Amino acid sequence: MNRHLHTALDCLKTACPGTWKSAKWLLKLMIPISLGVTMLQCSGILEWIAGYLNPIFEYLGLPGASAVIFISGATAGTYAGVAALMSIPLTLRQATILGIMMGLCHALPMECTVNSKTGSSFWKMGVIRILAAFVCALLLNQVLPEMSEPFMYLGADPDSGLKEVFQTWLISQVKMVGMVFLIIYSLMVLQRVIEAYGWLRPLSDFLSPLMVVFGLPRKSAYMWLVGNVLGISYGAAVMLELQEKKLITARDSNEVNYHLIMSHSLLEDTIVFAATGISALWIIGSRVLFAMAVVWSRKALLAAYKIFNHS
Repeated sequence: MNRHLHTALDCLKTACPGTWKSAKWLLKLMIPISLGVTMLQCSGILEWIAGYLNPIFEYLGLPGASAVIFISGATAGTYAGVAALMSIPLTLRQATILGIMMGLCHALPMECTVNSKTGSSFWKMGVIRILAAFVCALLLNQVLPEMSEPFMYLGADPDSGLKEVFQTWLISQVKMVGMVFLIIYSLMVLQRVIEAYGWLRPLSDFLSPLMVVFGLPRKSAYMWLVGNVLGISYGAAVMLELQEKKLITARDSNEVNYHLIMSHSLLEDTIVFAATGISALWIIGSRVLFAMAVVWSRKALLAAYKIFNHS
């Protein structure tokens, strides 16, 4: 008991420096984006952008202004997208569609670069993720229930004066800072507990039969688990290490990448979106289904290509 208590306390303690470092980096990204979206709203530029994009985004069940949210997430990452998401008034249904779009398509410059280091095409990974995000949004607009209740909006009322807008914005940033620190700290503690008890290997062995359902090699379970629990960068590091040890081929790594671009950091991303009120079930279900669709569709196309070449 004493050993377990000591391990738990050590995990709680050692998570603090990492939390501060990660949260500080994220907030340097999130706060300027949140301020930028607020300024766009105040100046009327967001309304002007929405006017041009409404005809396209209405097919997704979204206002044209949501393009700013999607672009923020796709280029800068999930947290940046969430900062923008809470800066524009939306219904829970609209926020759910946008949250899932960003789950499928976020931090493209960084993550596609990571994919390229493990044998996949930078541009192919990026294009697939963008297309998947829009196809998923089209489908969700057909199947999601009404969900007309307002989403977590941290901005001021549309008719507020400039002073009130910035006072509201400052208060919202305090709330956002608290939320980010709490989420990052919880994840850091969980990561250290998993490492301290060596749970990744046993869990990956247990999940290896599931890889067959996903259309992946059984031996890819460890990479899949690392990618979904700790993120795509950690997953890539594991892939590279296994390739160096000749325990997995570059071809297998490429196959896993097709799944991970749709479904990675599933634990963290789901917690982040769920903290704002978006259903974890929709986030997880959509991402896993699209990961399976991408992998199996690719397998079918490769098989058809081989048959066509031999005929």
